[in-house]
Amino acid sequence: MLLQISEPGESTIKEACKPRVIGIDLGTTNSLVAHVEDGSPLVIGQDALVPSVVYYGPDGSVLVGRAAQAKAVESPRHTLASVKRLIGRGLKDVAGIRSMLPYELDGDDRAVAMRVAGRTVSPVEVSAEILKELKARAEAALGGPIEGAVITVPAYFDDAQRQATRDAGRLAGLEVLRLLSEPTAAALAYGLDRGSKGTYAVFDLGGGTFDISILKLVEGVFEVKATGGDSALGGDDLDRELARSIVGDAIANRTEDASLDAERRRLVATAVAEARRVKEALTSSPEAMFKLAGIERRVTREDLRKLAQPLLERCGKACRRVLKDAELAKEELDGVILVGGSTRSPVVRDYVRALFDREPLSDLDPDQVVALGAAVQADVLAGGDQKVVLLDVIPLSLGVEMMGGVVEKLIHRNTTIPSGATQTFTTYADNQTGFVIHVLQGERETADACRSLATFTLGGVPPMIAGMARIEITFLVDADGLLKVMAKELTTGKEASIEVKPSYGLSDEEVERMLIESFEHAEEDLTKRNLLIERVEGERILAATRAAFVSDAALLDDDVRAAGERAMTELAEVMAGEDYLAIRAAVEALDLATKPFAQARMNRAVGAQLRGRTLDEAEAHLGH
Repeated sequence: MLLQISEPGESTIKEACKPRVIGIDLGTTNSLVAHVEDGSPLVIGQDALVPSVVYYGPDGSVLVGRAAQAKAVESPRHTLASVKRLIGRGLKDVAGIRSMLPYELDGDDRAVAMRVAGRTVSPVEVSAEILKELKARAEAALGGPIEGAVITVPAYFDDAQRQATRDAGRLAGLEVLRLLSEPTAAALAYGLDRGSKGTYAVFDLGGGTFDISILKLVEGVFEVKATGGDSALGGDDLDRELARSIVGDAIANRTEDASLDAERRRLVATAVAEARRVKEALTSSPEAMFKLAGIERRVTREDLRKLAQPLLERCGKACRRVLKDAELAKEELDGVILVGGSTRSPVVRDYVRALFDREPLSDLDPDQVVALGAAVQADVLAGGDQKVVLLDVIPLSLGVEMMGGVVEKLIHRNTTIPSGATQTFTTYADNQTGFVIHVLQGERETADACRSLATFTLGGVPPMIAGMARIEITFLVDADGLLKVMAKELTTGKEASIEVKPSYGLSDEEVERMLIESFEHAEEDLTKRNLLIERVEGERILAATRAAFVSDAALLDDDVRAAGERAMTELAEVMAGEDYLAIRAAVEALDLATKPFAQARMNRAVGAQLRGRTLDEAEAHLGH
């Protein structure tokens, strides 16, 4: 029997040769991964939503997704959720939500980190764990290694947040093909699904971020006309407001103290989780019961509406501003697309309906639409059949600091990317041989009110009188919205440049190191850091005490001298060891032993200041 073997068609060969690429929606509450199959985008996995939650066990184990979510109530200090709200941020940026987080924050105003299970982890590392889980799911479903990914970010993410997201992708072992704005991804999915043309508003309210974008769709070209929003506003805020309204005293009065007991942390985690359950129940039911530690409260949809109103008004303000930026009236829109799990709520849908005077579109699952659009864009970049052109925009203006701290904007917000701009500056002082270029992002007019992205120096310029030197500064923004800045002195041709990688993100070297090293070294590194800190403090205390014993020997009692000498000897001995807690205890012991001596020195200093003064003068001096 003979079998006829047919030649494979061109599309079959193309499909087989195409790289395995995926689209990822890295969300605040849930994350998804999708790919394009036979020309259509599909989410991967029957249980497609992966909770954006990571649990770090005391034994070094790491759980992601539902397994981690199950640990959140019993081990809140070991379970990290909603880290998307922290990525690319400093402690000052997250002060408003810090009191409602069940885990401890570390870091400074430049970069936030979390203390968990005896280690310190960054939001980049936590996000990388979620991305690893999504990557593993995709590889299992597609039968091979993933060769590229498009990861979505809120349209209103600034340069620091975008760079940190890209770093997380690289740390997860992904080739990040593109960072794609979430509203653009949603419109991409809708545009191809519906064959739409026209101008649409994309209202994207997720767990932790809100975006509003105006997009124009014409024959496969998706042009973002304007974008806005709030990268610290989402469904999580409503969960916390609901929890506060019911168990307010136990949560609202919570201190920022790191020594906060575990019981109260569990209360916070449980209350917020119960509030989220009640909020979700009110999507399909007019009322639900809030139950927590003996507290039972009936919550109606109207109660939720009142709590949500201030948050929704913040959304409305951003929507009105973006319509103004796009020079459009709401009546000129062809539709309003709902994106994000929070838009499932009737409370949110009612608000959007009233705001835009039209029924919003929700044909596609609002939880999946962003991942589907990302998969389409990944397929386009991998050489797929979709004929799509994306014209995205810069969410925040970019500029440099001028004399006096004012900001000169080179690229304004809502400029289409990729984009570039060049401007020439001169000097304010004679004989300047170097120029410090301070790169800023934001809409304010002064440097201290904008976000600092980077600082670099153009040096080696011959001294000239003020106004003679000509410095040409060029800004280039790529398709991911990431920035490169170049400076050139035109008289001499001296040049300098920088790829803006803010301190919130990771350098190439750091990412490579972290890829090689495993988390098992984190605890060891933390101990080493603490040891160095305590040794420095010990050396400072020892030197100061020894100098004081010599200079003020007359104030020393024999007993205090003997106790102080013993304490100094003990401190010097433990400083040679490796126990930082022992050094800390020895410093405290030395402080206690020399307290009478310190008091005597203080009394002498005060007496010297008051000597020769009348009583009234002394009281006035002390009062001052």
